[in-house]
Amino acid sequence: MADIRVVLDANVLVSGLAYPTGIPGQVVDAWLTGSLSVALSHYILDEMVRVLPRVPANRRTQQEIRELADSFLGLAQIVIPDSEIESALRDPKDQLVLGTLRASRANYLITGDKDLLALSERYPVVTPAMFWAKHGG
Repeated sequence: MADIRVVLDANVLVSGLAYPTGIPGQVVDAWLTGSLSVALSHYILDEMVRVLPRVPANRRTQQEIRELADSFLGLAQIVIPDSEIESALRDPKDQLVLGTLRASRANYLITGDKDLLALSERYPVVTPAMFWAKHGG
């Protein structure tokens, strides 16, 4: 699985960190233990830092979350999202996530976002469960 490169959307990072025993947690753990290559953008990391404190299961302080995001800078390939506009996307913020996928040339974008998943016939966009069923334990 280490030769597979993925983009983890912020919702997967948040779920994986807040609920480490779930499938998103297993995907994040596979990355952190070196079994998976991950590409991220500053936008995705900033979104994780913004959302994770709001999750009731999160036990980290804002400072710990920021430090975690900073450590991810050294663990992931950080890319600048391309600027191509995908007209089928409803939420303009999703352009940056899709742009991260395109710029990184990753094998998959793993997300729970329904708007991004709706593009799965044109882009390699999968849910954590779909990815784990195919490539996980």
